[in-house]
Amino acid sequence: MGQTTVLVGAQWGDEGKGKVIDILTEDAQYVVRYQGGHNAGHTVVIGDEKYVLHLIPSGILHKEKICVIGHGVVIDPKALIEEIEFLKGKGFEVDEVLKVSDKAHVIFPYHCKLDELREVKKKGRIGTTKKGIGPCYADKVARVGIRIADLFDKKYFRSRLNDNIAEKNAILKNLYGADGFSAGVIFDEYMKYGEYLKNYVCDSVNLINEAYCGGKTILFEGAQGTFLDVDYGTYPFVTSSNSTAGGACTGAGIGPSRIDRVLGVVKAYTTRVGEGPFPTEFGPTLMERIREKGGEFGATTGRARRCGWFDSVLVKNSVDINGIDSVIITKLDVLDELETISICTAYKHGGKTYRSIPGIPGFLESCEPVYEEHPGWLSDTSGITFYDRLPVNARKYISRIKELIGTDIMLVSVGKSRGQTMVCKQDKQGGAV
Repeated sequence: MGQTTVLVGAQWGDEGKGKVIDILTEDAQYVVRYQGGHNAGHTVVIGDEKYVLHLIPSGILHKEKICVIGHGVVIDPKALIEEIEFLKGKGFEVDEVLKVSDKAHVIFPYHCKLDELREVKKKGRIGTTKKGIGPCYADKVARVGIRIADLFDKKYFRSRLNDNIAEKNAILKNLYGADGFSAGVIFDEYMKYGEYLKNYVCDSVNLINEAYCGGKTILFEGAQGTFLDVDYGTYPFVTSSNSTAGGACTGAGIGPSRIDRVLGVVKAYTTRVGEGPFPTEFGPTLMERIREKGGEFGATTGRARRCGWFDSVLVKNSVDINGIDSVIITKLDVLDELETISICTAYKHGGKTYRSIPGIPGFLESCEPVYEEHPGWLSDTSGITFYDRLPVNARKYISRIKELIGTDIMLVSVGKSRGQTMVCKQDKQGGAV
């Protein structure tokens, strides 16, 4: 791998980034999380054990990898501490390798309460996890947020907290008719969190750039997928940060000229969680079949994911937005039992055919996907470890995806474990080499 790699989800998240990060970490010395909060879950299976991580990079499951939570992440200290204790309980080294940015913003109970109440009151639900992520980012942009470093200055922290709680309590009471919070109780609670976390906290921007200048290999990971990005996603059904590759620069503090390559992860089909447009969504019968076969339930919330056919228009747009050099395809095995498999190659809307996503209001909600059909392979791929041993129709399916999205396919995954992954080296015609 190059010295610096950014890994992004190229759909609506849940593409299998946790497993891919786990694989790529073998060649990395630093793994950096650059956005999101504990609303995301990265799942890694090692042997018979399944690990679901929400804030800490999954590189923590490898020895002697420095794992950094960058300042673009919003942190619920209680959730982070619980994750640290979980990993320690499983025998993983955390104290010497976990680093937390002193500039990361902190999630407070009032953020969670506002998140919940806003979702309940909205006419059109977004599908938030109600973990306070959006309200915390809103405070960051409004310049009233509280950062990790603030927890170590009692006077400054108390002053900021008092101001924030006075404002939030007024909103809770007057707008929602809800009870407010005690500044004293929260202050005491968060001072304890700060005491616990202080040995992990550092100037992460300096740490990362010193590592780069020292020739270290660095892997940057986001949380949600491209189309949940606050700028490029299916707004307003998005997250509150930049989950695209550019977010690595702003959320970790490394210049764009220091990024060597961008990798994208996609499922062999498409899923999304929560509300929002989904042109290629299955009908109920196939939805249930693929959901059960693929275990399509959220790692953080347990919510059932919506499932649909592979959308090449969506992924091609993601390739362009992120500058993706190569793609990793996951969960190919979930399609093993289908006689016919469809790929969306364009959208029809208002009598026109589109191979991109315009800014027309309600476009994705009302467009008609254009499909081409491919014969399935009707055989079990979960035990295959070499690309050229995949069924012919499976290879043709992968090659067609490659043509449609305009970038190379690097890896193909056919199961949850590390070993169920194959290198997919292809020539220009899409054949194995």
